[in-house]
Amino acid sequence: MMPLTMAKAGETVTIKKITGKDEIRQHLAELGFVVESEVTVVNEIAGNLILQVKESRIALDKTMANRIMIG
Repeated sequence: MMPLTMAKAGETVTIKKITGKDEIRQHLAELGFVVESEVTVVNEIAGNLILQVKESRIALDKTMANRIMIG
């Protein structure tokens, strides 16, 4: 497993694990980041990731993106 920050722009990956406190995991789940769901890295700007999750585009900072583990 590796953090989501290692994915390249244009890559679609599957979430394997989300680390951090319950509140953080809950917050990410509400945004659509749940285990076994797919996310696509749209772009990376200054270390922040622009992600496509279901029908939404979401920007995550590096700290949050590092909590999302992909397979």
